[in-house]
Amino acid sequence: MRTFLHGCLLWCVLSGTPAWGGAPAEPLVSPEVQLCLQHLKPAERERAAKALGPLEELPLYRVQLEVDPETRGVKGRVQVEVLARKHPLTELYLRLTPNAQGRRVTLSDAKLGGRPVKLERPEPTLYRLSLESEPVPPGAAAVLDVAVEGLVPRAAAPSSGAAGGLLGGLMGGGGGRPSGGDHGAFSATADFISLVGVVPQVPPVGEDGRPWEGPQGIGDLGLYEPAHVLATITVPTGWAVHATGVPMGEVPERDGRVRYAFAAAAVRDFPLFVSRGYASSTATVNGVTVESHYAAADQAAGERVLKYATSMLAEFERRLGPLPYTHFRVVQAPLSGGAGGMEFPGLVTIATQLYRGAAGASELLGGGMQGMEDLEAMLGMLGQSGGGGGGVLGQLNGAMERTLEFTVAHEVAHQYFAGLVGSDPILEPVVDESLAQYAALLYLEWKHGKKVAESVRQETLVGQYHLYRMTGGKDGRADRPTGHFADEMEYGALVYGKAPLLHHASRKLVGDAAFLKALRAYVDMYRFKWTCKDCFTKELAKASPANASALERLRTRWWREAKGDEDLGKPRLESLLGGFEGLEGLEALQSLPGMDLEALQGMQGFEAFQEIDAQSKELLEQLIPGLMGE
Repeated sequence: MRTFLHGCLLWCVLSGTPAWGGAPAEPLVSPEVQLCLQHLKPAERERAAKALGPLEELPLYRVQLEVDPETRGVKGRVQVEVLARKHPLTELYLRLTPNAQGRRVTLSDAKLGGRPVKLERPEPTLYRLSLESEPVPPGAAAVLDVAVEGLVPRAAAPSSGAAGGLLGGLMGGGGGRPSGGDHGAFSATADFISLVGVVPQVPPVGEDGRPWEGPQGIGDLGLYEPAHVLATITVPTGWAVHATGVPMGEVPERDGRVRYAFAAAAVRDFPLFVSRGYASSTATVNGVTVESHYAAADQAAGERVLKYATSMLAEFERRLGPLPYTHFRVVQAPLSGGAGGMEFPGLVTIATQLYRGAAGASELLGGGMQGMEDLEAMLGMLGQSGGGGGGVLGQLNGAMERTLEFTVAHEVAHQYFAGLVGSDPILEPVVDESLAQYAALLYLEWKHGKKVAESVRQETLVGQYHLYRMTGGKDGRADRPTGHFADEMEYGALVYGKAPLLHHASRKLVGDAAFLKALRAYVDMYRFKWTCKDCFTKELAKASPANASALERLRTRWWREAKGDEDLGKPRLESLLGGFEGLEGLEALQSLPGMDLEALQGMQGFEAFQEIDAQSKELLEQLIPGLMGE
């Protein structure tokens, strides 16, 4: 294996190549592409070629990186080979998303066919190479080689109080007004380094010839044309690498480090992560190797995540069609800013907080975690003790486990939307996020029944919108670019909360059979392609022609208009606390006259409430009128 890797993969990265070379006389598949194609199921290669054209003509990235966890440094080289298909190539763009938060990664020593070239930097995250003096003719490929070097920032520490603590999560996922950022996509802790975006990639180009927009500080970072990747990543002994693709081996180096290799085919992104002290569990579903990678201390949760992921893949493949890849990985990651997970082709991350929270709320209360004092005070107001596994704590444990399961379902659904069915996550985030969110609800219904799915719909989608409205947020158009939202809370309420309910309304209109038929047809139609904002509505209209006009009116109402209050009603305590029915103290809280907090003085726990920090107290003062239905 070592001889093979050094003789093939490393040669691919380091060998000199011409600036552009003519296409072969016959359609031959190179050894490099053959390595990459191992990532596709044999039966899926023909379907991919039907959608994308000859697979040997896709862009090819050759990646060689070294990571030093002690210094948080990453360096190496990336070579990208892009074929000019129908028209000559006169320019080439590279997107480097970590630089949206400051210049964290630099590109230098650029060469085109071994000749030095100068890269322009028109935007913080965008590099450009002009080829106008020597355009690459159709049938030939531009081969650009660049040095990459970056310093990974330390991960942000969890915030305290209601805005970032446990109380904020209980009240719908945030509580405050989170600022923009990358949610830890490019960050480092003592035992985990997230290197999302460190590999510069060619962005899609619009009809005007301009590259698609880069990250805006809210929402996802980007998505790319399907491409092949051959990558080697070197790390110190004791560290492991997680990436998309087929693992090609681990090679011990003479200096004591270990070189990991991966080959990926027809992927829209290539994420990289480095961990220490992780364990893994593996299962197989329909020819897909499913891996769960997690901190060794969180093994129980990591194994449950594996069970969830395998069950979800089986259900989605049965109803939406097969996924094309032979490997799928779920990686525990210390995400920040309220993110529950991140999606990439063939790999997703799930926030560490969800692994730890699902272990049991009673353990969390004894663990000294930030926000626990706030929760203790709130439990006191509801007439609950702070210990033991019954009452609110028992139900809280179940709710947190449902959150973990729902989050995994959402990220697995992203393998279809927009991993397989591509859409613009910056200009049109509502397209893939709404379908991933609703597909996760469908899975819960298939697996646990309609009652459970409806409960999660109320607490996760409706509740998120209600919380946003109660804290002063205004309803608005969900169908807009990520950069047009004021903050993450508005984005979450409208794109993750309200927008997915279009699909719920459409399903009620056309019926289950027509809805699922259209969803499957939509996936089949746009596999490996780019979809549009009304493409799924058109598939629904094909499945239910009599409702075509009504379906378009629904899309306008839920995505373009501000009718959320009319459609979802006034906020109520039940929509925020979901499955916490029958708790002692809720009836008393709901029956309070008016919104004067002085009326709470006779309730158990009010003295503790008075001791809550100012930020948490202010949040509760804003919430209580809404909780009472005022």
